[in-house]
Amino acid sequence: MTAMPMLSINPATGQTLQSFSTWQTHEIDAVLNQVEIAQTGWAALGFEQRAGFMRNLAQIFRRRNEEYAHLITEEMGKLLKEARSEVEKCAFGCEYYADHAQAYLSDEVIASDASRSLVVYQPLGTVLCIMPWNFPFWQMIRAAAPALMAGNTVVLKHASNVPRCALALEEAFQQAEFPANTFRTLMISAAQVERVIADQRIAAVTLTGSSAAGRSVAAIAGQHLKKCVLELGGSDPFIVLDDVDIESTAKQALTARLQNMGQSCIAAKRFILAEPIADAFVAQLKALFSQLQSGDPKDDATGIAPMAREDLRTDLHAQVERSIAAGAQRVIGGVFIGVQGAYYAPTILDHVQPGMAAFDEELFGPVAAIVRVNNDEEAIRLANRTHFGLGGSVWTRDSARGEALARQIHAGCTFVNGIVKSDPRLPFGGVKESGYGRELSYHGIREFVNIKTIWIK
Repeated sequence: MTAMPMLSINPATGQTLQSFSTWQTHEIDAVLNQVEIAQTGWAALGFEQRAGFMRNLAQIFRRRNEEYAHLITEEMGKLLKEARSEVEKCAFGCEYYADHAQAYLSDEVIASDASRSLVVYQPLGTVLCIMPWNFPFWQMIRAAAPALMAGNTVVLKHASNVPRCALALEEAFQQAEFPANTFRTLMISAAQVERVIADQRIAAVTLTGSSAAGRSVAAIAGQHLKKCVLELGGSDPFIVLDDVDIESTAKQALTARLQNMGQSCIAAKRFILAEPIADAFVAQLKALFSQLQSGDPKDDATGIAPMAREDLRTDLHAQVERSIAAGAQRVIGGVFIGVQGAYYAPTILDHVQPGMAAFDEELFGPVAAIVRVNNDEEAIRLANRTHFGLGGSVWTRDSARGEALARQIHAGCTFVNGIVKSDPRLPFGGVKESGYGRELSYHGIREFVNIKTIWIK
């Protein structure tokens, strides 16, 4: 059977930009051989030399920011201003691990019954990174930068709708003068992933994607006893207490829901509102949504970008329709917009309850689900009534009250009076069906190392 080509399609216009053939088995084998051979020399360089290459890469991202941002926008549709920020974040991530990797992985001397005992952190080998389309540069760098600084080599299997971004990343590593085959992009389909995970030249795998993809990858990795980190879906609660400034909090809610057109695992999805402020908050959010205009995502005046693919828009609309049929009230949106491109109107659904698609499922697009509660205890109970556990936020004038509630939310991170985000300085990951393991901070760089005890007498 002939494999389907990977198509780069502009979601704003529906135009096919380029087509790529998937690799044959012998092409995959050749690259895995090369990367395995390169790993020994890369690990032997030591932290300072590896950090030099990583800083070179940061400079490439900054120097070519506009070029890469346009590529991201053309291929997956996000607003150009957001794409620029994504590329800059990649530079920051590279510099962070260049600066901190050695300290995070230095030998630890520990007192025991030995004359000398210590823990050392040694690379595992080659890490397979299976990455999504929604942040096509940052998702890769936040996985690759710590893995590489730890002395591993990296191969990338990117989402099939961003092949040009995948190849641009490999070119960036080459331009930064990394040793040959330290980082390679595999032009393979989803059907070929199982074989690569199983390959003895792959030591570990990390996936950012859906819960369904996580189950599949975890099963394969488990069968072959490969270390695995999974960052999966989310249905983040955005809890608004009765003491907030409604206008300013609604503006934060707009960004939390519509950044990247809502196509983010850590986007706020369920807006859990204290009943006394709910009507005013929904009215304010509706007013903000209604001011946004769709258009060319490269135009900085555009507020509504396309979704990444037509099928994703269709699936989202079906979730909206099912929720309305179950009793949710449409406040605004809920329709396709424009005559071309995968545009969907920013949508608010009020009176959402458990059992509705908008509550139980991840809404991966510009739809806000409004849930009304009578007290803090009910807010926490409904926030935690989900299969997911990636992030969440609490909004209140009383930071102590906010922290007390944040501690009760079942999630990998909870923000008080701030929008959930990933930050190289802080660990990132989830619980429940949002995955396991951690990226970023010192926790992330220690995921793909052998934590090895050495005992000497």
